Amino acid sequence: MAIRKYAILGALALAGVSLFGLSAKAEDVTLTLWSLDKDTQPAPNLVKEFNAQNNGIKIEYRLIQFDDVVTEAMRAYATGQAPDIIAVDNPEHALFSSRGAFLDLTDMIAKSTVIKPENYFPGPLKSVEWDGKYFGVPKATNTIALYYNKDMFKAKGLDPAKPPQTWDELVEDARKLTDPAKNVYGLAFSAKANEEGTFQFLPWAQMGGGSYEHINAEGAVKALGIWKTIMDEKLASPDTLTRGQWDSTGTFNSGNAAMAISGPWELDRMTQEAKFDWGVTLLPVPKEGAERSSAMGDFNWAIFATSKHPAEAFKALEYFASQDDKMFKNFGQLPARSDISIPETGQPLKDAALKVFLEQLKYAKPRGPHPQWPKISKAIQDAIQGALTGQMSPKDALDQAADKIKAVLG
Repeated sequence: MAIRKYAILGALALAGVSLFGLSAKAEDVTLTLWSLDKDTQPAPNLVKEFNAQNNGIKIEYRLIQFDDVVTEAMRAYATGQAPDIIAVDNPEHALFSSRGAFLDLTDMIAKSTVIKPENYFPGPLKSVEWDGKYFGVPKATNTIALYYNKDMFKAKGLDPAKPPQTWDELVEDARKLTDPAKNVYGLAFSAKANEEGTFQFLPWAQMGGGSYEHINAEGAVKALGIWKTIMDEKLASPDTLTRGQWDSTGTFNSGNAAMAISGPWELDRMTQEAKFDWGVTLLPVPKEGAERSSAMGDFNWAIFATSKHPAEAFKALEYFASQDDKMFKNFGQLPARSDISIPETGQPLKDAALKVFLEQLKYAKPRGPHPQWPKISKAIQDAIQGALTGQMSPKDALDQAADKIKAVLG
């Protein structure tokens, strides 16, 4: 089987053709793909479309849970049961690549007429690189900004044309908008003890002059202090500590939160569910004129090094990449490519929000990449939880996180 595999690759190289143009073999090849995408998200739908081509390659799809991606995938790799293809959160890509778990796609990409590195935004592309080589393909990209309920702003005497621009303004507006009698919180966000919590907090730390290497910078401590104020004054639900972004934003859609920190993946749901006038603004900064930041999110495609069908798996990735121009229209996700323009949808609220997210992407910064990112992120998560539950002061919590991260970085 190995001889035949390399013979196919060699023939393709000599012919100078892309794997995307590879003709189907007589017998069907079955690939497995793991992702956390649900029915309305890209992966399972791309799999269905690919399978409908009847090109001799079939993909079996498995839905996995967000919290289980790293542990289950690494366990599967260690026991020889890894899937052929997986979608992993971009900061965790380096963990797999550095351990030899992901296949080096550099040569395949160089021969591809579909996947071209120069077409990708630098941040997402950097997340699939390790040791100067490509170990994956960006699946999509995203960031976070501030959604706000314009009707609630008006009802509380706030100008809906002037959403909060600084941290202090955000807290003050949240105080005015919080209405316990109507079960309305001023703000919804996620401080959950997983990657979502890190994803939401790290931009605040970065805007405060910190980074994951300097997570206890003075501005980062101030940022966590503001989060604690929001929780202590019940300007956000106590569930903020345990809810992910999807659920926390759901409280905004239902009218139980006046503002929400979330991403463009919510635009379709927002358009369908929100029965009020809403808008999106850039993440508030520490003070007027301060440097902006935001998270760079979403997942990357990768092929496990143990795949018995790397050529066929790469053909699937090429098909997925060929559909990137439909990513926003069909799934509300932003393509990780600079060569794709997103046309207006004709829905004013959605189009206005999209412009804000595209502007926010200019300030988005990656998490890592670092092969020990899960440990780094865990230290940040522990600090968030420790401070917001009152077990430690924000400074002590971030000092402890800095010590843990320093030990990881060596």
